[in-house]
Amino acid sequence: MNFKTIVFIIAGIFTVPAFYAQDITDALRYSQDDIVGSARFRALSGAFGALGGDLSATSLNPAGSAVFTQSFMSFTLTNLNIKNDTQYYDSNDSNSDSYTEFTQIGTAFVFNNQNPNSSFKKFTLGFAYDKTHDYKDDWTTHGVGSNSIANYFLDYAQGLPLNEISALQNESISEAYSEIGRIYGSGNQQAFLGYESYIIEPANSSDENTDYYSNIASGEFEQNYIYSATGYNGKIAINFASQVNDRLYLGINLNSHFLNYDRLTYFTEANSNSGSLVRDVDFENKLSTIGSGFSFQLGTIYKATESLRLGLTYNSPVWYTIEEETTQSLSTIRVEDGGTIKQIVNPRITNIYPDYKLQTPGKITGSLAYIFGARGLVSLDYNYKDYGSTKFRENNNSYFNVQNNIISNQLKGASSFAVGGEYRLKQLSLRGGYRFEESPYKNEKTVGDLTGYSVGLGYSFGLTNIDVTFDQYQRDSEYQLYNVGLTDSTSLDTRVSNITFTLSFAL
Repeated sequence: MNFKTIVFIIAGIFTVPAFYAQDITDALRYSQDDIVGSARFRALSGAFGALGGDLSATSLNPAGSAVFTQSFMSFTLTNLNIKNDTQYYDSNDSNSDSYTEFTQIGTAFVFNNQNPNSSFKKFTLGFAYDKTHDYKDDWTTHGVGSNSIANYFLDYAQGLPLNEISALQNESISEAYSEIGRIYGSGNQQAFLGYESYIIEPANSSDENTDYYSNIASGEFEQNYIYSATGYNGKIAINFASQVNDRLYLGINLNSHFLNYDRLTYFTEANSNSGSLVRDVDFENKLSTIGSGFSFQLGTIYKATESLRLGLTYNSPVWYTIEEETTQSLSTIRVEDGGTIKQIVNPRITNIYPDYKLQTPGKITGSLAYIFGARGLVSLDYNYKDYGSTKFRENNNSYFNVQNNIISNQLKGASSFAVGGEYRLKQLSLRGGYRFEESPYKNEKTVGDLTGYSVGLGYSFGLTNIDVTFDQYQRDSEYQLYNVGLTDSTSLDTRVSNITFTLSFAL
């Protein structure tokens, strides 16, 4: 205890932990994106890389805005429904949620070149906002298992001196939690919570003790886990594009990214095992994340014939700077002297972590489209993204070096493809699409493959268009409850359905 300072910041107490808590799960979360945007774009499952003429297509391939013949604007509203079926041990739960929000808005201005001798026929300048990923997700799972939450706290505590995970004499829970985090890091804070709640017990009471045991006896445990997340990842793009002669379109996007992600997890455990001092545990964790980043895209569309178009796009990595805050609380009920005692360990501390930098993987997209005159079209996109190249960009930081090794060992390059078609009956357009994405994990179980389909309608009033699309995708995954100790996973079958409306018009 002599190593800890006696100076505490008590008003709305904050602490800056000495160590980080980010891992592969965070890196992957901010590296993924969805097929989002306008209703027409979603109706073809995003297979728009060789087409253009749509503001969300411009977000995919920046050369697409040069296909516009006149200035254009669109607004998009989406109703999203998420359904999660979970299985934990032999128990099953089903959860669903629905909400509506704006997901896309943008405009492109077309400037025709008045010089008939120039190879550059026109230029476009565009501005667009697209939601690239939605983090809203709520589900619960429960079951009876043989692995206790006590092992989470034990794994953090073993090998740590008692004086690094316990409070000084006359020191409050808030003061001790704050100083332990500031000096020793978040791992010691977890051990502190376990010790102060009587879940773990030292082999002896000396400051130098490094051996601990559990006050929860082995047996069966009734466990419940609640996961609730909100937030999104958005992108604002500035687009420049040009048509070169009659067959070539070139473009570039400069993208500003921003993200926010808030997550609450609430875990409960109950047991009636013989020899258990602690019978009930409630453990709550909150995470709040904000971040900003930058990326660019280079794209081209080539009109090989009047009907056949080829597209190629390079998406740079996104270079993020991310800030995170966490709060925790823990309560237990233990049996003592023939009665029960409730122990509440609620530090009321916000852990403010140092900013960290994350580089997501780049992506290459190859596209092919065939246009049947005014009757319709078919389009195919292929994407490749190497998730194993995701990395925390913190030089000479041993913790992040370990995490980067885990990422490269567990994640892999993943291919995806999308195919879509459109058939026109005068002013009415009928659309459909299908997409498939490989798992980013080498084991293909932690996050599985994704499959999705889409159907849509569009109607043109001349300069104004109204489009509506229904799309759905499904993906299985294994969610690990905690990173140490209680590492059991719940199986998730996630199905996301969207109804999207877009109003667009020529300017």
